[in-house]
Amino acid sequence: MKIVVAGGTGLIGSALVRGLRDAHHSIVVLTRDPDRRIPTTDRSFTFDRWDGKTAGAWHDCIDGADAVFNFSGESLAARRWTDAQKERLLNSRLEATRAIVNAIERAKRKPGVLVNASAVGYYGDVEEGEVTESRGAGNGFLADLCRKWEDVARAAGSSGVRVVTPRLGVVLAGQGSALQKMLLPFKLFAGGPLGSGRQWFPWIHIDDVVSAAIFILSNLELSGAVNMAAPESVTMKQFCSAIGKTLHRPSWAPVPAFVLRIALGEMSQMLLTGQRVVPSKLRQSGYSFRFPNLSAALAAVLDRLTNPERE
Repeated sequence: MKIVVAGGTGLIGSALVRGLRDAHHSIVVLTRDPDRRIPTTDRSFTFDRWDGKTAGAWHDCIDGADAVFNFSGESLAARRWTDAQKERLLNSRLEATRAIVNAIERAKRKPGVLVNASAVGYYGDVEEGEVTESRGAGNGFLADLCRKWEDVARAAGSSGVRVVTPRLGVVLAGQGSALQKMLLPFKLFAGGPLGSGRQWFPWIHIDDVVSAAIFILSNLELSGAVNMAAPESVTMKQFCSAIGKTLHRPSWAPVPAFVLRIALGEMSQMLLTGQRVVPSKLRQSGYSFRFPNLSAALAAVLDRLTNPERE
């Protein structure tokens, strides 16, 4: 298949590109910075420059593509959430998605599917009960961002394209990931849960993000929102305890919520709230998680951080 990947040089996008290559697909990577290309001499890769918001020569690669993946967007943890930064976070997603939808509308031969990233933040803070894809949007900045993001992506459906919006949990990966930053306090014997520790912490291993994304390509019954979170539900306290056990370090030094709010401002809500997300649609479609268990997932990530060549 010919597959276009927007944001294919980021943490998730680059892993997806490698997975698609291993599955013998032909890949076009849309990137603002072609100089950050994934090092390869493989002819199944091509790279196309775009700015993530305006029409251009890159439109040609959408016409005739079998599928499009969009993982574009500025990192949520890039900087403090001032009003200006929240605007950048929102616009980086909406503009890129709108540009792709417009390219799909203009294409003579349209792709069969658009897989456009979203996040479990769509649900807002849910203290009790399982959260499936049927639950509506919650409150707060993240919920509002995800809802608007998905609304723009869904517009591709009017062109007869199947649209899937995977709602990602916290992605456990190696170099450059959020987990890598979380490990440092534990290595210094100062790790512990954030806030009360009772908030749910939906997670997924990067390998499952990739394999589930590829699974979506061939499973035509999957459409709309799809929860991408591991089936094992854990709280923040349980998650941090598992990190401690994996590193053979204690998990005894909780960080009070007020400290996080002072240090991070509104961004602290990403760490102080959560949801018990259930991957209902993936389970019903027969997807088998490679890492359904947290301890095995953490061990695999730690091995990759220790041995970067396995990334």
